[in-house]
Amino acid sequence: MTEAASFSACPACSAAPAADALAKGQARALRETHITLSVPAVHCAACISTVEHALAAAPGVAAARVNLTLKRASVETDGAVSAEDLVQVLARAGYEAHELDAGTLAATQTDRAGRDLLMRLAVAGFASMNVMLLSVSVWSGAEDATRDMFHWISAAITLPTIAFSGQPFFRNAWTALKAGRLNMDVPISLAIALALVTSLWETMLSGEHAYFDAALTLTFFLLAGRYLDHRTRAVARSAAEELAALEVPRAQRMLADGTSETVEVAALRPGDLIRVRPGGRMPVDGEITEGRSELDRSLLTGETVPVFAAPGQGVSAGEVNLTGPLTVRATAVGRDTSLHRMAELVAIAESGRSRYTSLADRAAKLYAPGVHILSALAFVGWWLYSGDLRTALNIAAAVLIITCPCALGLAVPAVTTAASGRLFKRGMLIKHETALERLAEVDTVVFDKTGTLTAGTPAPLDLDRYDRPTLELVLALAEGSSHPLSLALSKAIRAMGLAPARITDLTERPGYGTEARMGDRIVRLGRASWLGAAESDTTATYLDAGQGAPVAFRFTDALRPGAAEAVAALQAAGKEVILISGDSTAAVEALATRLGIGKWMAGALPGDKAARVSALQEKGAHVLMVGDGLNDTAALTTAHVSISPASALDAARVASDIVLLGGDLSPIPEALVTAQKATARIRENFRIATLYNVIAVPLAVVGLATPLVAAIAMSTSSITVSLNALRLR
Repeated sequence: MTEAASFSACPACSAAPAADALAKGQARALRETHITLSVPAVHCAACISTVEHALAAAPGVAAARVNLTLKRASVETDGAVSAEDLVQVLARAGYEAHELDAGTLAATQTDRAGRDLLMRLAVAGFASMNVMLLSVSVWSGAEDATRDMFHWISAAITLPTIAFSGQPFFRNAWTALKAGRLNMDVPISLAIALALVTSLWETMLSGEHAYFDAALTLTFFLLAGRYLDHRTRAVARSAAEELAALEVPRAQRMLADGTSETVEVAALRPGDLIRVRPGGRMPVDGEITEGRSELDRSLLTGETVPVFAAPGQGVSAGEVNLTGPLTVRATAVGRDTSLHRMAELVAIAESGRSRYTSLADRAAKLYAPGVHILSALAFVGWWLYSGDLRTALNIAAAVLIITCPCALGLAVPAVTTAASGRLFKRGMLIKHETALERLAEVDTVVFDKTGTLTAGTPAPLDLDRYDRPTLELVLALAEGSSHPLSLALSKAIRAMGLAPARITDLTERPGYGTEARMGDRIVRLGRASWLGAAESDTTATYLDAGQGAPVAFRFTDALRPGAAEAVAALQAAGKEVILISGDSTAAVEALATRLGIGKWMAGALPGDKAARVSALQEKGAHVLMVGDGLNDTAALTTAHVSISPASALDAARVASDIVLLGGDLSPIPEALVTAQKATARIRENFRIATLYNVIAVPLAVVGLATPLVAAIAMSTSSITVSLNALRLR
């Protein structure tokens, strides 16, 4: 109860002058906004100048910049101007414009990252083919000036290519070194750099061997693995950004004279009266002061059955007003709303997940220092032994190339790609690069109820118990409402081949139900409290036919396909299965009993679910969370690994590591088995790479392997690793 209260409570406003001044300063900061517009008609420098000048001249605009490539205008405002105002400004200047939301911008950044990798891969591949052709000429017997010319041409192609294509590795390596740690990109970057230095040294001394082709080929294959990993994960937007995109940007604030004005949500303050029309989303946390309606509270509870809304009832940001207009007095705005707090929960959980270290990086902590030390010792030893800097540099390069963690770098993406392909055929999409590794460690599975284990749509029970006139009357009344229970009744009774009874004056009473006249009597379909009926212990709606006591029509929620099989298989595999739901105790207990789940929790809010998952993990459990609602988002990101169905809300799908493309839950146990096999293959690949190094490194250290032989040996180990990964298929 205390945690739930913290989601909607708001401190009282201070009236002190100093506090007022501070509040005004904060208000000005909040009103400063950034607006991004799509301007598809921009195509030249003159267009850029026209658009920027038109926007800059608009009142309230601090700065405006146009990106010609993306055809977008970024506008900094003081909050006094809206996106619609700017769209009109550009329309008068002759340019069509549209506002872009946070979700669209984040998705574009993801697309841009994929295109960037693909471009670098294409450049490396093209350059590698050309340098390989030149190398063939050298291997075929080119000598002296001809050989040197081919080497210099290769250098001219290789150096700018590596500078461009190798940036992902160089940046990651530099970032790791600045943080005082090592990752797989550090030895990769050193191997590429040393191959280039050695090749340039040989070329300047008119040497016979240069290894530009080896450096380019190494870069190409590593980029291929990086891009394949990017595509396999289908990198999605941040779940915190997805939640923030659900925040309502503008609201209707009531004025003292009874009229309303449209304002930015950032301009609202606790105590303001806000008008929310039917179909609108709550912009703030508050209390209803006027109106009756029904609220879709699936945001916080995950349950699809709407709840009655009347004066005095609290509401939370993000809830949807369904049937009648409401006036709400704001109690929490901006960063204090439940929706924003949920986004903060998700952001914190995501940052925790990002600290998970992959097997490859854990191996690098031991592997990379050893490689660097060995190469340095070989260089110093041969320099002291032979006194020839050229020989020492060649042997050091051979050691670093032959021990280059290309095999280790490919070990994870090769296995992940194979495992992801296998799971994709079973209807599961892997999104996160470490999801399979984390999935293999799972020992506890937490399920949400509505929409996850169940279908999330109400289905009427025992309609054959009622006579034909009763069902026809119910059909007539139900078709006058868009309430989920009414829709389910209409669909089920229509499927029985029945037609609606003749009624007149059909009206919907927001928050209560439908009412009509049948002959000389009033008939109603709706809530028990409205009809004076006793509440059922299950979901139900009631018919008052004007003759006798109201009749209850009860509903159930059907199991999602494969739910029972998935729970049974997980329990058989020794996993602990827990059910956590925002639904009532009776409904959750009934489902837990039906599926044989011994541990369950009812009435859980988003913070409760995330806290429960955190508590399990603090005890050492590795939790798999399976959920579909916005209320599950924090728990999905808190869990060790998470899965959501494709039918889930966008934010839940984004927050999860794996998406079920179909409606069947039965692939989940198989996914755990596949993940365990994939992890075993990764460890096998590490052992293969280690065995290869035990054999190859001594040969390089004693000078029996040139850098070219080292590059060939390194490629052979990479191919072996890839073939081992394919065994997963």
